[in-house]
Amino acid sequence: MAKCYPIFYGTDTENLYSSEELLDLFLRCTVDGICIIDIENRFIRINQMYTKIFGYTEDELMGRKFDEFPNPDFLSEVMSKVKEGQDFPNLITQFHHKNGHLLDIAVSYSPFRTRTGVIIGTIAIFRDVTKELNMERELKRTRELYKLITENASDLIKVYSKDKRIIYASPSHERVLGFSTEELIGEHVLNVILKEEHEPLMGMSKILHDSGEPQLLKLKLKTKDNKAFYSETTVSPVYNENMEIDSYVTVGRNITERIENDKALRNLDRLSIIGQLAAGVAHEIRNPLTSLKGFSKLLKSSTTSDKQKEYLSIISDELDRIDMIVNEFMSLAKPQAIQFEQGNLISIIESTINVLRPQAMLDNVQFTFKYPKEEKLELLCSPNQLKQVFVNVLKNAIESMPHGGNVSINLRKLKNKRVVISFKDEGPGIDKELLKYLGTPFYTTKDKGIGLGLTVSNKIIQEHNGTLKIDSQEGKGTTVKVELECM
Repeated sequence: MAKCYPIFYGTDTENLYSSEELLDLFLRCTVDGICIIDIENRFIRINQMYTKIFGYTEDELMGRKFDEFPNPDFLSEVMSKVKEGQDFPNLITQFHHKNGHLLDIAVSYSPFRTRTGVIIGTIAIFRDVTKELNMERELKRTRELYKLITENASDLIKVYSKDKRIIYASPSHERVLGFSTEELIGEHVLNVILKEEHEPLMGMSKILHDSGEPQLLKLKLKTKDNKAFYSETTVSPVYNENMEIDSYVTVGRNITERIENDKALRNLDRLSIIGQLAAGVAHEIRNPLTSLKGFSKLLKSSTTSDKQKEYLSIISDELDRIDMIVNEFMSLAKPQAIQFEQGNLISIIESTINVLRPQAMLDNVQFTFKYPKEEKLELLCSPNQLKQVFVNVLKNAIESMPHGGNVSINLRKLKNKRVVISFKDEGPGIDKELLKYLGTPFYTTKDKGIGLGLTVSNKIIQEHNGTLKIDSQEGKGTTVKVELECM
């Protein structure tokens, strides 16, 4: 039996460890599982980490042969070669835990020798690498999945760096655009986009960089033979460990067929749309014509010159408005520059109310107009166009109350040099599902309407740098809010 030699720990001669005690200390403190097997393959020493890794207690293992337990098939051959003096470092294999599940183990087998070099057994060192290997397997599976997706997807997938150089391009680019992956890598991303799309792309890049949110845009790409290709592309930022944008991922979808189909449909529907627009012109002109008819009759029956002048002034205004309505419908097809002038908002609204008051009286509808008396509320506008908007809104309010009611008009100035005009009726209201379609060309809730009034009104308000919003609840009426800039 080998002798045990004392070992000094530090400079204190009282702190002595024998070689046996030092071995115990080592086996107890190491992070690896260690077992020593004698020449007859029996367990003669195991440490606590070994029992923790495999789930067996020391009593269950000591004195028993290793082949009484589940082991890899190659282990018998390895143990035989170890007894002949061969080492087997860092083998990655699988062992069974006591409860039956598999563990990924990194294990090394070495001969256990006496001081004279005689092999008296085997020492094995085990490390549980199940977690690490599972992570590697998952990473590999994810990479293979992404590779499978990108290589077989019909969408155009690219990754490009901050300096706009392409660092990855999916194989679909060759099928769709004619460029191979090798041709695209290293190219500037603008080289595969038509020149007229460069500015929108750079503008999108700035928005993406400022917001950090993915952006969707339509682009015209060019194929290898310089043909146009329409793509709907999502651009997303990729962040590094410092949460800085490191690169960008783009996913583009071929919408060329959709664009071409839309053009064909527009051509096919052209005659129908022209007819509907003509009906819209008639619808919009019907409003001032009603006033013209009413005031013409009043003019005939009037004998006082003051009344005649008043009626003629209103008739002249309405004729001018008809002219403006026709021009406005023309502008839907071809935008025109609007001539703005300084106007008084209160006067514009009062003039609109005066025009519609006869029709309102016939339908038993009353107007109530409230506004801050001390405010002049001047704004740069096209008075006739604003009047057209207010006529559309008030006429809709009147028609929503066939049995009569009240229309409240409130004017309120905001702190940011803007003003809000609210038109509230006492009609039946509009269903929420229908409300979102209001303002869509040719959509209407009226039996005889064609749905162009709000389309035109929205366009006019947008040209005045304003907003038009509709709020409605069934049974509680409808409120139209128009917000404009004032001076």
